[in-house]
Amino acid sequence: MTESPPFASEWPAAPSRVVDPVSVALQPRLEKIKTLHIITRFRDGSGGNTLMTLLGADQARYDLWVAASRGGPLWERAASSGVRTVQLGRLRETIAPLDDLVTLFQLARLIRRERFTIVHTHSSKAGILGRLAAWLCRTPVIVHTIHGFAWHDFMSPRRRSIYIALEQLARPMTHAFFAVSPQVATEAVQVGMARSTNVFVVPSAVALDEIPDGSDPLMRAVLGIPADVPVVGTVGRLDFQKAPLDFVRMAASVRTSHPDARFVWVGEGDLLEEAQAEARRLGVEVIFTGFRDDAARIASSFDVFVISSLYEGLGRALSEAMASGRPVVATAVNGVVDIVEPGVTGLLAPPADPEALARKVVWLLDRPDAARRMGEAGRKRARSLFDPALMCGLIDQAYARLLGLTARAGASSPAGSAED
Repeated sequence: MTESPPFASEWPAAPSRVVDPVSVALQPRLEKIKTLHIITRFRDGSGGNTLMTLLGADQARYDLWVAASRGGPLWERAASSGVRTVQLGRLRETIAPLDDLVTLFQLARLIRRERFTIVHTHSSKAGILGRLAAWLCRTPVIVHTIHGFAWHDFMSPRRRSIYIALEQLARPMTHAFFAVSPQVATEAVQVGMARSTNVFVVPSAVALDEIPDGSDPLMRAVLGIPADVPVVGTVGRLDFQKAPLDFVRMAASVRTSHPDARFVWVGEGDLLEEAQAEARRLGVEVIFTGFRDDAARIASSFDVFVISSLYEGLGRALSEAMASGRPVVATAVNGVVDIVEPGVTGLLAPPADPEALARKVVWLLDRPDAARRMGEAGRKRARSLFDPALMCGLIDQAYARLLGLTARAGASSPAGSAED
């Protein structure tokens, strides 16, 4: 069993620099902390968060690597920023025994060859295989970020039990867990995925400097939507988790009391044709934009931002929408309830209930002043909570404590364990 290293006492920061080291005789180069991030898919969502973790780390202190399945738009940016990249051709999201065994061997060979000090895993499949490989190689520090869960209430009990059992088996191999919200941390402890003493909340950051601080009215013209009509929209993959058919059914219901309302879904996915067919069946027009690299700007033009997900760790698109001041209607699932506070930053509805979603959307459309104030409250909350500097500071401090090192000056304190 892997036991967490004891946390070292605080070590005082160094005094102010007297001279620049480059002005004196050549100094010995200190060895960097070799750190490997492993994630299943290095794209959007948790992949984007992992890239932000890499870009925000101190490269004078860390030698940074990332390994993931092939494909996705983030590899070039990581490599150009000095991160070493490893693409795993056999890593799959679903359980595939032969491919999983090959990937485990590849990871173990990489970890043994490079002798990483820290292995930090993300997502369910990479989290299991990566932690097992690191444990087999006796990696000093093994960390896992819980962006969300592989199981949910809409799968069979047998399948759910298998996923939870796998996470419970990986628990003794893990020195620390980072959860993206308090509710996610609590759920991890409740199912036995993590212990209350080694799970810490590290909010999942978003690129705040790339998100409009308020509404961007020009985006309506891009979509062909008049400036004087209400717009209800969302950003996300069209897949089972995001429940796009519930969004379409919500739109049809809202349209009965607000016939001038327009509805937008930004994103692509396997359920696009099914969602389009449902919109035609219900007689409601929904604009499906496909993938857009300016999704956050488009979302900033919505009067109400909707999350119809059946399960959701936290929701990157949700965080970005709140950062631009959008009032939110969201399903009350997982970490969403930590940032969407009813009557403060938005309204909540039960999952798989499009009529309940519609009622909340109509409530906000009928009360634009209350919606505006909720959006402003959400903007302030998101821009303080999802600051990349906060996330990277918390991670750096946790690494330092696990290794018995000194945290960088100015690093924030850990956001707390699940039992705090």
